[in-house]
Amino acid sequence: MTTENVSGLETTIAGVREAVGRHLGYTEWEEMTQERVNEFADATDDHQFIHVDVERAKQTPFGGTIAHGFLTLALVAPISQQLMRVTDAAFGVNYGLDRVRFPAPLKVGSRYRGGAEIAEVGDVPGGLQIKLLVTIEAQGSEKPVCVAEQLVRVYGTG
Repeated sequence: MTTENVSGLETTIAGVREAVGRHLGYTEWEEMTQERVNEFADATDDHQFIHVDVERAKQTPFGGTIAHGFLTLALVAPISQQLMRVTDAAFGVNYGLDRVRFPAPLKVGSRYRGGAEIAEVGDVPGGLQIKLLVTIEAQGSEKPVCVAEQLVRVYGTG
């Protein structure tokens, strides 16, 4: 049985196929903070000034610091986990990405949310591969900040 709820889709492995083409809804709005950007910079050794130097970044066309593209991309995993739950899966893994674009920057201090749609489902040994089209948007931005085709594999208990 498949049901939609506020936080997305809760379904079984068998029910995932029925959801192809379905938009799963949106996450709650969250704020991108400078602290989070700084922590990501430290974790990845990417300290480009556009991300971490608030004063210098004010002089750019962005008018302030922006999240790293890879930080924005890293939001895809928790967004998809919030929007889709496969109740009878023993576990799921991130299998990769097909296409990723960053049409607009995710500015520090802005609020963002994610939405997802199940684009394709295919069989893999012991489970399914699901292609999710995940879009992350920032409030007030005409363009999304990230559009990614995420590949997730879910495996049954038996």
